[in-house]
Amino acid sequence: MKVSMYHYVRNSKENMPNFRYLSVENFCKQLDYFEEEYGIVTYDEFADFMQDESKYEAIKDKVLLSFDDGFTDHFDYVFPELKRRGIFGLFYIPTGVYEKHKALDVHRIHFLLGRFGGQELVERIENKLTECMLADKHRDEFKTMTYIDQDNDFYTQEFKKIFNYYISYEYRENLLDDLVNELSSDEEIFQEMYMSVEQLKQMHNEKMVIGSHSINHYVFSKLSDVDQKKEIYESFGFIEKNLGKLKIKTFCYPYGGFHSFTDYTEQLLDEVGCQFSLNVEHRDMDLKDYQDRPQALPRYDCNVFPFGKANLG
Repeated sequence: MKVSMYHYVRNSKENMPNFRYLSVENFCKQLDYFEEEYGIVTYDEFADFMQDESKYEAIKDKVLLSFDDGFTDHFDYVFPELKRRGIFGLFYIPTGVYEKHKALDVHRIHFLLGRFGGQELVERIENKLTECMLADKHRDEFKTMTYIDQDNDFYTQEFKKIFNYYISYEYRENLLDDLVNELSSDEEIFQEMYMSVEQLKQMHNEKMVIGSHSINHYVFSKLSDVDQKKEIYESFGFIEKNLGKLKIKTFCYPYGGFHSFTDYTEQLLDEVGCQFSLNVEHRDMDLKDYQDRPQALPRYDCNVFPFGKANLG
């Protein structure tokens, strides 16, 4: 089975000339391609497999769709298209946005890059950064294993690495607060980005699977054991408080890749009763993966398939 990962699926916006997204047109073309070449997994087929592993045969050659970050794009464009086709998706939600009513740092980074571009942002932060803030700058896996499948320009790549990997979390939010206050507002970004809880409930009631994407979308390998446990347990707690007990309980690693989580992360996911978790590893998933290591299942970025390349602007 091939698991495909999506983030932003939308139409172009004039005020976001540098924003990276998959166009709705190409998303639909990619679904056409998947249906013609492989078939796409339905909710009932997947639910049957969750109850009985022998049912894997029915889905082993098909494509399973997954969507990260709880974007309003997913309700406005993805959800209607999946319903029209009689298929479903796994939707992974970072729950902190609903408790704080503030965009997550990772999405504030996307918004600022989309509107202003990497060069202006790098120039704005040069005098604000100190070496002590960049505690993870010299971690080899962060320098060599991040964004290798993206064709970012140098400044965009640098800005994303600084704020998503190199900088200590104790400094990141405050620095981004300064940038957002200079260039935009948190309310604008929040309204631009996310589905409401009521929209999540509607999707859940119509057989879309809502999973955890943690609270704050941190790199788990940078967190203490205590903080990892909080991110996992409390995010599932929020989802089940609002949606009820989950029939399919699933998690997706923020950022993804084996550098982004630890053995302890997988242990916690087993303990909380998570049935499976999605990593980022570009290969097919087979039944043995699910049986041997369910908390690190492989999935592809949609850009490796026809029609999946991101648009700009």
